Amino acid sequence: MSEVIITVRGEHETRVAPEEAIATVSVRVDGAERGAVVERIAALSAPLRDDLAARKAEGAVREWTSQRVAVWANRPWNDQGTQLPLVHYASVELTATFTDFAALSWWITSIAEKDGVQVDGVQWHLTPETAKATEAAVAASAVRVAVDRATAYAAAIGHSTVTPLEVADLGLLTQHQAATARPEMMRMTTAAFAAGAGGPALEFQPEDIVVSAAVEARFSAR
Repeated sequence: MSEVIITVRGEHETRVAPEEAIATVSVRVDGAERGAVVERIAALSAPLRDDLAARKAEGAVREWTSQRVAVWANRPWNDQGTQLPLVHYASVELTATFTDFAALSWWITSIAEKDGVQVDGVQWHLTPETAKATEAAVAASAVRVAVDRATAYAAAIGHSTVTPLEVADLGLLTQHQAATARPEMMRMTTAAFAAGAGGPALEFQPEDIVVSAAVEARFSAR
């Protein structure tokens, strides 16, 4: 029986619980005098930096960063088209990678109540080591799916042996737009206010990370 070329696609995905949470918060202040605004932003941001440094020492935070204070000014307009006196603004952003999600919940709750502090968001991630190992395992499983699929196709037309010719990321064999084989963005469910005076005000329930891979493979069947 003559040789037949079989081209197939293999896909696989798995779900992994997030291991880290990257929280971003910003401190913003405005006022009529530049000096007072700068002093105010320093007074508000310093305790946050000290708190994050202490949490890192305790092990709840893997790393954290703080941007330089940005200061600018402009003259706003009111709804009647009149330009108002000069207003000075200052802001600073802090980012922290939490490994303890309970500590994150308490921290977000406490800082959200502070004047001038805004929680910009939380992103859920795997550690680099887990992400690398998971991606490799998912990619290997996708290749096995392609082999099984090609073997089934070959058997259906009376061929018993398949030999791999090419294996590539999705799109590279068929020349379509290539798809990625990397984890999807971790998502955070909407923070819910918890009932009860003794517990934290915010509860975080991160969704699992979906790690997926897709490959294309070409086989010779005999």
